[in-house]
Amino acid sequence: MNQADLRLFIEVAEAGSFTKVAAARMTVQSHISRQIGNLEQECGGRLFRRTGRGVVLTELGERIIARVRGWLADTDQLFHDIRATSSVPMGEVRLGILPSAAHPLITTLFGRLRRHYPLIRLNVREGQGGELDALLDAGAVDMAILFRYHKPDSSEERLLATGHTYLVSRPGDVLTREASLDFARLQGLPLVLPRRPAHWRAILDETARSKGFALDAVIEADSLTAQKELAIRHGVYAVLGPYSIMLELQQGTLQAARLVSPDLRRYVTLALPKTGVLTSAGQVVSTMLQQLVEEWGAELCPPVASPAPSRKRARPAG
Repeated sequence: MNQADLRLFIEVAEAGSFTKVAAARMTVQSHISRQIGNLEQECGGRLFRRTGRGVVLTELGERIIARVRGWLADTDQLFHDIRATSSVPMGEVRLGILPSAAHPLITTLFGRLRRHYPLIRLNVREGQGGELDALLDAGAVDMAILFRYHKPDSSEERLLATGHTYLVSRPGDVLTREASLDFARLQGLPLVLPRRPAHWRAILDETARSKGFALDAVIEADSLTAQKELAIRHGVYAVLGPYSIMLELQQGTLQAARLVSPDLRRYVTLALPKTGVLTSAGQVVSTMLQQLVEEWGAELCPPVASPAPSRKRARPAG
């Protein structure tokens, strides 16, 4: 028993004639009669009674026709819903991201997806740069937001934002009251730095060597939270990007000066699969991420509206 047999049953019942249905379908009456006969065998009883003018429903036919009509209508609606849904982006998108870039970017992205694409599910995984690169290469994430030390020059990465580097301290520190600070002034400062062999640590060490001195790492820690807390509680200095200190600067629990000469820039990129293949849901997430950052003025956070005079330096540029 299938849809075609049941639709034929409805046609014959409405036309009251095998001959009329055969003519409408441009076939012979015997073919229609044979198909109805097969359906009657499956149903276990006669569905039509032959008359001189055609056919009429038997009691069994009368009892089941309403249910058959309802089943066919439900089936039509089901396929309509399936076709409508097939064009809607859906499914899981796995996104790798550095901890310092996760908020408010991901929280805002999630809110927009829930409003406009509720069938897309985010699976967010935090990690460091090299780890995220490996996950992307292995196909464990669909895309990743990374910090690079050179502008991306391939179609596999899209530039989102540019971040400068800051010397970070507890509030009231004399050095970080300045808007900018020559990198050479890090000489002799007690610093909390990421552990070797981190790529960022190697860049900082090499920059110091080019200036003729070595950085004084009184403690090493990979955790951004630990680095900030050490600066607040113990008066050491951290060397961080803008996105990891935005909240503390706005709250006044940290103070920062931009390092110059050299200007150590980090480029925030959206790295896509090397295969270039994204699902429709992945394409939506990729586009939405880029639109969000563009709306925020090529930053990973929304602009701070009308800051008070005492907070003019609350948000570092870049």
